[in-house]
Amino acid sequence: MRENFDSGGQWEDAHGYSRAVRVGSMVWVSGTLASPAALDQGPEGQAADALARIEHALGEAGATMEDVVRTVIFVVDIEHFDAVSRAHRHAFGQIRPASTMVEVCALADPRALVEIQADAIIA
Repeated sequence: MRENFDSGGQWEDAHGYSRAVRVGSMVWVSGTLASPAALDQGPEGQAADALARIEHALGEAGATMEDVVRTVIFVVDIEHFDAVSRAHRHAFGQIRPASTMVEVCALADPRALVEIQADAIIA
């Protein structure tokens, strides 16, 4: 059975996607930016806020950060690697999901420095 979870974000209806999708024990969380209020916080603050939003979406779908098996991180400047990594390490601690970070030329909001997606398997 498939369940879609929406957050009411401005692009969900316009683009036609869900914040998270759960099928069985698997949960996929769409690429997530920091909330508008956190877009002035720099790369580490934006990453921390995006990860908090991911944690909320996981909870809506019945999962936790401990269920995350992979993250994909998009940054507009690879020089932000260390700052974004600090936020990621803080959010996941010893969970240590598989992860990829790539530099992209732009994100949906021109103020955004980082976008993160997550995949989880509920144990």
